[in-house]
Amino acid sequence: MNEFLFSITYPPIPITQIGPVAFSLHGVFAAVGFYFGSTYAIKLCVKDGNDDQLFSDAFTWAIFGAIIGARFFTIPAHIGDPGYGLDDVFSVAGSYSIMGGMSGGIIAAYLRIVTVGKANFQTYSDYAAPGLIMGIAIGRIGDLAIVEHLGRATDFMFGYEIKPGYDVAPQHNALECFAPEITCGTYHHVAMYDLILATLFFFVFRYLQKNLNFGSGSWIGLWAIWYGVQRMILDTLRFGMGDATIGIFTWNQIGGATLASIGLLVFLRFKNIKTS
Repeated sequence: MNEFLFSITYPPIPITQIGPVAFSLHGVFAAVGFYFGSTYAIKLCVKDGNDDQLFSDAFTWAIFGAIIGARFFTIPAHIGDPGYGLDDVFSVAGSYSIMGGMSGGIIAAYLRIVTVGKANFQTYSDYAAPGLIMGIAIGRIGDLAIVEHLGRATDFMFGYEIKPGYDVAPQHNALECFAPEITCGTYHHVAMYDLILATLFFFVFRYLQKNLNFGSGSWIGLWAIWYGVQRMILDTLRFGMGDATIGIFTWNQIGGATLASIGLLVFLRFKNIKTS
């Protein structure tokens, strides 16, 4: 904490270049979050006596769908940028989107369960929803480690203070400073807010699942409503901090609005449909 107890501060763990590979805890914890989230979802499936092998196969498909979705979801935000072309579209070195990753993973899992497995996707999506929330919370630990997704300057007590010499994530290089400055400024720690809210919502979500009799398939819709709205709100703190924008919105806000809208349609479609 700083001398006025008005911010949080700690040295970032910088991205490390190992040969041609950039090693970042962002990717490590994204993978860890996927593992624990999927493992938890499969345990719920086993508890109810459903086909856990099919569900496990769906998560294998989801890994590849998530990578593709995370990469390609960022493309619309860069169309029209000077020099942006096919080399950038198909480069693995480009930016990645968490919402694109989740969307791609869900689509791939749907194809495995319904198209190949000939099973009911709604049932398995109910298990996947809390796993997605868990994965988000764990994945954000990596963002905290490298200090990524900072928002605008703030005096909020949970803001992150950049000290002189701190090597924060590359997207925030312009915020770094060196001695003799006392501080480089304090900024909204948006990834931390996302982690805290996801952790709290996980327990709320599981309580609701155990105590409300919504129809099969509605819970993935409820998850989408929550996360879409949460990202729309949190990204208001990131506007003007380097994220791609369209008008007065960031592309993440547009993605969040789309996710929440689809989630609302799914929730309303399935919430009153009971399985025998």
